[in-house]
Amino acid sequence: MEIARELGIHEQKVYYHVRKLLKAGAVTVTKEEEKKGATAKYYQATSPAFGIELSQEYRTLKKVSLLSMEEKVQRFFREFTRKDGTFEGKIIVGSPTPHGPFKTSARDGHYASHLTFFLGQFVKMPEDFAIKLDVDVKAEKEERNNLILVGGPGTNLLAQEVNEHLSIKFNMQASQEGYLFGGLVSKITSRVYTADNVGVVAKITNPWDSSKRIIVVAGTSRRYKSLRSGLTNFWEKTLKNYNGQEPFAKVIQGFDLDGDGKVDSIEVLE
Repeated sequence: MEIARELGIHEQKVYYHVRKLLKAGAVTVTKEEEKKGATAKYYQATSPAFGIELSQEYRTLKKVSLLSMEEKVQRFFREFTRKDGTFEGKIIVGSPTPHGPFKTSARDGHYASHLTFFLGQFVKMPEDFAIKLDVDVKAEKEERNNLILVGGPGTNLLAQEVNEHLSIKFNMQASQEGYLFGGLVSKITSRVYTADNVGVVAKITNPWDSSKRIIVVAGTSRRYKSLRSGLTNFWEKTLKNYNGQEPFAKVIQGFDLDGDGKVDSIEVLE
C-alpha cells in the first residue's frame, strides 16, 4: 500500500511486481505483523545492486536521444551525423595565440567542450579528434567538410572566410583594440545589432562543397561568450522556426538575470 501511494498506481499492480521480484529472489520478506486483521509484510532488497543478463547475444542498438521528444535539434545537426550515429565533422575554435589580420587571441576554446557534451546526447564519438584550431584547419585545407565554427571572424579565420555567405553577418571593422567593432548586419531586415550581449547562430551550405554544411556560433563581444549557449542550453528557442532549410540564421540576445556573470535567459531578436 505504501508503494502504491508513493507511485500513484493501483495496489494490484504493485502486488504483481512484488511477487515477480520475490520469485526472482530480488527481494525477501524481513518481517510480518498483524495490522487491522491482516498480515503486513515488510520487504527488503536481497542485494545493494543487480545486473540483468539478456538471453540474446549482445548487439548494437540504435542510440535513443535524450532529446527524442523534440527532433528539431537533431535535424539541425543531421549532416553532422553518420548513419551509424557517429559525429561527422569538425568543431573549429580560434587559436589562443595572436593570429589573423586582427592579431587576436581567441579565448572561447572551452566552449567547444560544452558543445561536445551537448552533442553527446544524440551522436557517438568519432575515432578522430573532432576539435581543431582555425590555423591548423587552414594549413591542412580541411575547409571542405562539415564544420561548426565557434567564434566570429575576429578570432576564427574560417568564420572570416564564410562571413560574406551569412544572411546575418558580422560588420568587418577593425578597431585599435584588435577586435571587430561593427556588430551584426542583417541582409534580411537591414537591421544592425551592436549590443555587446548579442550573438548569432547560423547554418549555411558549405561554399566549398554543397553536400556539406557549416554552423557558426558567435557573439559580438568577448564578454558574452557564454551567449553561445543559445545553441545548447536554449536550443528550443533558437531553433523554434528551423524547418530544415538553409541558410538559417538567428540573432540571439542574452541576459544575466541573476547577476552571476552567466547568461541564463535569451531573446531571439530576428
